[in-house]
Amino acid sequence: MIYPVIKDEEPLEKQKLAVYAAHTDVVFPDLTPLPLTVDGNLIRCPGVGDDTACLTALLIAARFVARELRQGSLKLKDEGVLFVCNSGEEGLGNLKGSREICRAFGKQMKEFITLDGPMDKLVTRAVGSMRYQVEIRTRGGHSYGDFGQPNAIARMAQLVTKLYQIPVPEGAKTTFNVGTISGGTSVNTIAQQAQMLYEFRSESRENLKYMEEHFMELIHQAEAREDMEVNLTLVGERPCGGDVDENAQEELLNRARKTVREIVGVEPQENAGSTDCNIPLSLGIPSVCAGAYYGKGAHTREEYVEMSSVLDGCRLALSLVLDHFA
Repeated sequence: MIYPVIKDEEPLEKQKLAVYAAHTDVVFPDLTPLPLTVDGNLIRCPGVGDDTACLTALLIAARFVARELRQGSLKLKDEGVLFVCNSGEEGLGNLKGSREICRAFGKQMKEFITLDGPMDKLVTRAVGSMRYQVEIRTRGGHSYGDFGQPNAIARMAQLVTKLYQIPVPEGAKTTFNVGTISGGTSVNTIAQQAQMLYEFRSESRENLKYMEEHFMELIHQAEAREDMEVNLTLVGERPCGGDVDENAQEELLNRARKTVREIVGVEPQENAGSTDCNIPLSLGIPSVCAGAYYGKGAHTREEYVEMSSVLDGCRLALSLVLDHFA
């Protein structure tokens, strides 16, 4: 969903834009029940904070702006504003919503602000990542009668061991992980197939390249073996930050810091992270990720939001948006 607030005298495609976004997807599968309960000051539900509370704050800010514009109480200062409810931020969504917004409006964007996370934190730098599905296939057979035939699970285990022996590069924090592994048929079957999901992350484009080169070297070694087949699929790619104008980025960050101090009453913690900001930052667009609630347990079924924090979260979102209005 996109709700544009623009100047009447110019078409949308010719106006500079500030984008305010929040993602609609949660980390849990679509068919997984998401029960909600209220426990005193706590609202408990998987996904209630990440990113439902932030999405709510964005919608309330958009509703306020729409009402005040109709009543003539607000007018745009300079650039237009796009309120965006996007998807594809979580899991293997590969930031598809953010990518599409930047594809459609990137050349017009002055800045990009996404609401995602607790309101005492700002994500100011992009952690890039590469995610692969690796499948190994072998002849397999009966565990007794065909003993000695190559086992896809054993070969996958060898590959995983080698991946965990790759030395992490120096400089920017760099991580890697085998997140899932599966395969085989039964206890008395030499596995014909195994697959895993593997990722590596870093703030540094150079470090991502380093990890990619070492990963591909091991894949090529595995492919060279004649008694097994290796299938590689890129399932996710999130870029690091690009060449963003430092002054414009700092101006945006200072506005966000000031808003957090005024609304929340604390100096915000600033971190690197993987958010919808990755795409605009990679394109050189000033971007920041702010939050709109207090709570814990994001990405778990025990997630909760402190009900008393929701109003301040809405104030924070609205305060950022109103910077563009007089």
